[in-house]
Amino acid sequence: MPPTHVVDLFHEDGVTSFAAAAQAGIVGIIHKASTGATGQDDGYAGRKPTALQAGLLWGAYHWGTAADVDDQISNFLGVINPSSGPISALNGMLIALDFETTTLKDGSDDTMSLDQARDFITKLDAILHRRVVIYSGDLLKSTLGNVVDPFWSAHRLWLAEYSDPPPTCQASWQTPWLWQFTGSGKCAGIQGDAKGHVDCNTYAGTMAQLRAEWAS
Repeated sequence: MPPTHVVDLFHEDGVTSFAAAAQAGIVGIIHKASTGATGQDDGYAGRKPTALQAGLLWGAYHWGTAADVDDQISNFLGVINPSSGPISALNGMLIALDFETTTLKDGSDDTMSLDQARDFITKLDAILHRRVVIYSGDLLKSTLGNVVDPFWSAHRLWLAEYSDPPPTCQASWQTPWLWQFTGSGKCAGIQGDAKGHVDCNTYAGTMAQLRAEWAS
């Protein structure tokens, strides 16, 4: 199993000590901030300062849905920049879009379309003055097919694929920038979900490279 360098979380994941996670070799945390046009993760704000105090890199992701893209961007920014301060306040943070299949409680589909994902990222790129990371797995592969798309190639891929290495990317990328290789891992200081499972991610380069590229 690859080494874990980054852990991604949402409010239902238990955390006992970010300091213990850092001591165990974790370099960064990517935390869910928002979902769609209105959903906001109530664990985000309180965990950010604690993670930074422990010396961890911090990132935020938005779970995309079929809702209006501008409303989703507004919701996301409202969580990660609550004081509506300068966008430069987000410097140093990894920013990602979670592009995956979404089903509502009534069974209806609420999945963000590929065009919506492109629109979301294009607009957020312009706001941030840097490129958003795209998190996806099967959905991106199925919607893009075998096409090499320069737009997507220009954005770092955070790949979700639970398989033996090497991971398989969509044709627009040769390798992922970050690979979520399991959703049932273990991590010191982080309890994970109700089953004790943690989303674990690995980076193929050096930790100095990971730090340099984190919010680039």
